[in-house]
Amino acid sequence: MLSRVADSLYWMSRYLERAEHTTRLLDVNLNLMLDESSSGADHRWQRMVAALGRPAGEAWDDDDPYKLSHSLTFDITNRISVLSCIIAARENARHVREQISTEMWHRLNSLYLAVTRPEMHSDMHAEALLNGAQEPGEFLQSVMEAVHQFQGVTDSTMSHGEGWHFIQVGRYIERASATAMLLEAYHHDLWKHPERIPEGNEYLEYMGLLRSATAFEAYCKVYTADLTPERILEFLLLDENFPHSLRFSIESLVSALDAIQRESGKSRTENLTRLAGRLQAGLRYSSVEEILRGDVVGYLQDILRECRDIHSAIYELYIDYSIQTALAG
Repeated sequence: MLSRVADSLYWMSRYLERAEHTTRLLDVNLNLMLDESSSGADHRWQRMVAALGRPAGEAWDDDDPYKLSHSLTFDITNRISVLSCIIAARENARHVREQISTEMWHRLNSLYLAVTRPEMHSDMHAEALLNGAQEPGEFLQSVMEAVHQFQGVTDSTMSHGEGWHFIQVGRYIERASATAMLLEAYHHDLWKHPERIPEGNEYLEYMGLLRSATAFEAYCKVYTADLTPERILEFLLLDENFPHSLRFSIESLVSALDAIQRESGKSRTENLTRLAGRLQAGLRYSSVEEILRGDVVGYLQDILRECRDIHSAIYELYIDYSIQTALAG
């Protein structure tokens, strides 16, 4: 597979996963505003911005969550906004139009056209949408559903060869990084002071975190509705069956990388295999008790660093390699 094709498929998938994650966090936090005081809401929005990696130019300097929501949804100068991510995903898909199915292109192009309608560029329309004159949840839900539909169409209409595996790599490395940043943002409130007596609104905090990872119902099936910080951390980090847990994401990433290596016939994959295998083993054989006894933030930051190292190794091996490396196989 050409390196430019692999690069476009990889980033198309990453951008769509990022758009879905940002949309979900906005939807969850806008809904939680109905149940908490303004002071609690301020803290929650600061935490959400931290969970998104504090995008450049998005420092918390405004007490209006609707303005922040507007920026994270419609501002194309903000690299992590929903609109920016969808535009970037569609542009990458356009570069590899011949590599993806017609159904995939139609689904992504429909989403792109929906979010870039002329009226969406009107500040008045966006302000009305996010200030309640129109229903923000309906718009955010439509974006999330469109991304889920694209992922389903991808799995059911695209041949599960090398290109499809690069899409899986992009999806799961983005998802693992997003989940690690989400857990790090919640650390101070949930795991830094285990001896702290829970407050009355603690249940909302726990539920908000789980819903931010689409995990509330799945968690309840495993642990019932007994929400505790330790079990939430265990579920989102180490559960082997839940699609948004870190362990599941890394297992899926490693499986896709193994498939790419077999199909491409690439040699010199030792560095990438070592990096991915070490992260996989760390999650597979860790226990939540060990993690909580240590530095939780340091543990999550190590995962983020290892994800960045894996990204760099993928680029070095499959995308941004030298001519000499290509000739050497």
